[in-house]
Amino acid sequence: MLCISLGTVRGRVRPALAMLLWLAVATGRTPAVHAQETPPSAATPTATAEGPADDLRRGVPRSAVRGYLEACWARDYERAAQYLDLRRVPHASRDAQGATLAQHLCTVIDRTLWIDPELLSGVKEGAQEDGLPPRRDLVGTIQTAKAPVQLLVERVPREDGTLIWKISSTNVAQVPELYQEFSYGSLVERLPAFFHETRFLQLQLFQWIGFLFLLVTVVPVSWALAHLMLWVLRTLAARTRTRVDDALVTHTAGPLQLTVAVLLFYVGTLLLAFTARARALVDIGSQILALVAFTWVLLRVIDFLARVAEERYLGPRRHIAALVPLCRRTAKAFVVILAVLATVQNLGYNVTSLLAGLGIGGLAVALAAQKTVEHVFGSVTLVTDAPVRVGDFCRFGDYTGTVEDIGLRSTRVRSLDRTIISIPNGELASMKIENFSKRDRIRFHVTLGLRYETSPDQLRFVLVELKRLLLSHPKVDPIPARARFIGLGAYSLDVEIFAFIMTTDPEEFLAIREDLLLRIMELIAAAGTGFAFPSQTTYVAQDSAFDTTKSRAAEEQVRAWRAANALCLPDVPAGQASALRGQLRYPPEGAAR
Repeated sequence: MLCISLGTVRGRVRPALAMLLWLAVATGRTPAVHAQETPPSAATPTATAEGPADDLRRGVPRSAVRGYLEACWARDYERAAQYLDLRRVPHASRDAQGATLAQHLCTVIDRTLWIDPELLSGVKEGAQEDGLPPRRDLVGTIQTAKAPVQLLVERVPREDGTLIWKISSTNVAQVPELYQEFSYGSLVERLPAFFHETRFLQLQLFQWIGFLFLLVTVVPVSWALAHLMLWVLRTLAARTRTRVDDALVTHTAGPLQLTVAVLLFYVGTLLLAFTARARALVDIGSQILALVAFTWVLLRVIDFLARVAEERYLGPRRHIAALVPLCRRTAKAFVVILAVLATVQNLGYNVTSLLAGLGIGGLAVALAAQKTVEHVFGSVTLVTDAPVRVGDFCRFGDYTGTVEDIGLRSTRVRSLDRTIISIPNGELASMKIENFSKRDRIRFHVTLGLRYETSPDQLRFVLVELKRLLLSHPKVDPIPARARFIGLGAYSLDVEIFAFIMTTDPEEFLAIREDLLLRIMELIAAAGTGFAFPSQTTYVAQDSAFDTTKSRAAEEQVRAWRAANALCLPDVPAGQASALRGQLRYPPEGAAR
């Protein structure tokens, strides 16, 4: 998690509250400046005694610090100097140096501290349990290059002997050295006074000009730098054997440009020497944008890896490829949740307590969203158990179609009418699913109804020829290809044909079945019989007779088979079955190729 330390004013100050305090300062209210340390008494500031009467309200630490800050914001540094303990300054130059010291100390505080006077002691004796000597209170700690410097207010005697609170003489003596480290620099100080005295939202005019210039230039400069870096990365990637790194560089182009822009913006704001309040807000914004760029990179990488996985497992291990969309969405959701939690942490909130609250609220949400949770778990079941995959042609209850997508909540199916049917995964997981795409062969099952005028020998001829047909067809699996006389129907002699066509393509199966049916019709005609059909016709004329020549030929052939002990009933001998295998031509002779 990326976190911003805004110091401790009784812990961490939430940036949202900090912004409100900052805006309050801009409208003339009590200034609130970040402090590194706060006395223990700040936990429960009391406003009991206001201290001795004083025109500048220096009777208690709280009002003394507030008065100094208000004078600084009003740029009345002569008045602000009266809040400083100038006893170490020579009396002759005290008036001249006092205003300068007050102004320089104000600049140091603006650059380094965030003080909230309301957290200081409101009694005339000051904080009693802060671990400091009596008559001293801590305002904040300035982090310098050498060592931390404590900013203190001290209770000192006024001209008439009354004890009042002022910024300690020790800190006043340290102001020149502190100002040398935290000043705006000689170049900025040479600008006309108008650029310093004109303020908006407590930022000086030169800072606003630099900030606007930064906003205008950071986009084109970051675009140019990002494209230069991309050119270098693509050149290096082109030298490798794999193409994975080339595609990865292309996928991260957008996040890289955003990262460069954030970095340039952050460095530019450092040169503008913002106040501690503005610095904190810029830090928050920069780190949130950096977090967005990092999240963007992760999302792009997840999409790229998912595409690589789909291409790799699209062949024989297609069931693994079906897991990729679900894994991609889950990983992206997980990354986004982490990014949101990191953003909340950066805004100063305790994520641990937030997660605890979400745990209780999550139970209520889970109870209210049982169906949604059921569908999510159904999607997991569909992906792990893999009864269907994307591209499979299936029957789902009353629906038939091709699976186009398996989502987190529902599965989309392209129906035979070319419409899209969305089936909730919870329901789909409990359905009886018939997956036609998993067939290794397709069944050929036909029941022939022959006329009752068919003689037994004609029927035997038909059965033998049907078995020969099935065994000799190259697209029919010989095991278990069979043709059996199965019953005497109400108006027909029923013959069942059962076999498996060696194809998984529905279109090819239709063509093979068509060929077999046509050959069966020719076979029935060659036997001199015909197909029976239900009829209630009253015959007033003699029915047409069978073809007696073909009938006698079929009967003589059966007698010849019987005499030679070669009648292939009930089964064709194994030797003859092997010899017959593949003798017929398919596609049949005369078919277009």
